[in-house]
Amino acid sequence: MPNDDSTWKRCSTCKRPIAFRAPYFACNVSTCNRKGTDFAFCSVACWDAHVPVLRHRNAWAEEKTAPTAAEWAREQQPESPPAAVQPPKPAPRPLDPRSEPRPRAGGDAARVPRDVLVVVSKLKLYVRLTSGLSTSDDVIAPLSDRLRRLCDDAVERARADGRKTVMARDFQPQS
Repeated sequence: MPNDDSTWKRCSTCKRPIAFRAPYFACNVSTCNRKGTDFAFCSVACWDAHVPVLRHRNAWAEEKTAPTAAEWAREQQPESPPAAVQPPKPAPRPLDPRSEPRPRAGGDAARVPRDVLVVVSKLKLYVRLTSGLSTSDDVIAPLSDRLRRLCDDAVERARADGRKTVMARDFQPQS
């Protein structure tokens, strides 16, 4: 937090002011030079004090020169976002007629999201552990579609029984 027009930053260790165009020291470690941290030290001794705190194994101080007041002002201005370019909308994918959702009673099937209904990592782990095989990513969509059909059948069974709750027995095959 500079408190006058000649101060660029304060030393990250001792808090002494570092003037514009004055030499300062920076840590060579990339995590010390990020936008949120960007440490600046007035001396090698101050830089050396921060090394054990941040547990650097192989670090050194790099001598740099602070920017001018005009350069610093330009750096501090927020970047203007680029003009919003709308990406072209992808053409709708044709659906497999076997996997189209059935219309719900009192609902619109077009509003039902076509999200993935399984935990992909759990499915792939199950297949690998039970069979030693890998699972392709293109398995997920048809599996979700099949799960939707199973749920639709279970919903029909629950309604036929006059219930408003789908139960495990609704997923049992009809005999």
